[in-house]
Amino acid sequence: MTNFDGMWAAPGDDPRTYGQPVGELATIREYLTNYRLTLGLKCDGLTPEQLATRSVPPSIMSLLGLIRHMARVEHGWFYRTLQGNPDVPRLYSSPDGDEEFHGATADPAVIEEAFTSWRAQIAAADRWLDDVTDLGAMAKVAGGDGEASVRDILIHMVEEYARHCGHADLLRECIDGRTGQ
Repeated sequence: MTNFDGMWAAPGDDPRTYGQPVGELATIREYLTNYRLTLGLKCDGLTPEQLATRSVPPSIMSLLGLIRHMARVEHGWFYRTLQGNPDVPRLYSSPDGDEEFHGATADPAVIEEAFTSWRAQIAAADRWLDDVTDLGAMAKVAGGDGEASVRDILIHMVEEYARHCGHADLLRECIDGRTGQ
């Protein structure tokens, strides 16, 4: 591992952007994109066993579980709620809950499916966001009785990624000591 003063990528190779987005939607999208990329960076270069390594008991959290969880969250908010498909089953759903974490095993097929699903949900969400013009538009929350604005859901997505990137920082440090960015 090359040391870039605690950074994950050499200066100029960081895939994240820190530009001067114009407008509220562009700003929110830049934050969301950067957090998505950060979660991916935290998983780079790990073996299947390392990706499936769970945190301290009794938690069943792992980096792979976080990828599956965020695929579920992306699908839930963007496809089921914002695009009005509340009857579509949730990804990684099970009666006992937390299937995204329970099913996060070191099986290469499980890992490939998780990352493929996560990336597909992000791509679908981004395509939908390309046509958003009204952040105040309301959507009926899938599986709930209330409504939320597009703005509220996007800010929640930034918060969700920020929280789980913090978890990913700690998980990655426990796996191989790597910190930064």
